[in-house]
Amino acid sequence: MPGATTARRAPFVLLVVVLLGSGLIGLLVLNSSLNQGSFELSRLEKQTDELTDDRQALEQDVDRLSAPGALERRARELGMVPGGSPAFLKPDGTVRGVPAPATAQPAPLGTTGVWVPPQLAPTPAPAPVIPTPATPATPATPSPSAAASTTASATPSASANSTPAPQ
Repeated sequence: MPGATTARRAPFVLLVVVLLGSGLIGLLVLNSSLNQGSFELSRLEKQTDELTDDRQALEQDVDRLSAPGALERRARELGMVPGGSPAFLKPDGTVRGVPAPATAQPAPLGTTGVWVPPQLAPTPAPAPVIPTPATPATPATPSPSAAASTTASATPSASANSTPAPQ
């Protein structure tokens, strides 16, 4: 009865072959979906890196544009001027300080952009005076009375710019 034994084994062999085939197909589908997920993950990581770079560039732009010099330059481009002296309101409603409007004219672009109050502005150094030789029309030595009247009537800025009389 070798034919009967083979006939009984046929459904079992067919079942094993179907199970093995479906297992292989399942593994193939699982491997394909994992590869697709891997590609998606790589694409998202690349996009994350690009967005991180963009964010850092934007943060640098914000830092550059929010620097005091850049803010002042932009404000001057818009016609703004430095404010006057501030006044503060106390909780009881009184005003502390004397408010003053901004009176400065906008500085032209390209200047240093630093506003210095007139009290603190440096005064320009006086130009050096180069002595010239005496001409025959003026006496080489002035009289002591003329020198005393000249220095007494001279202003401090004029005496700083004039040459001292020889003694």
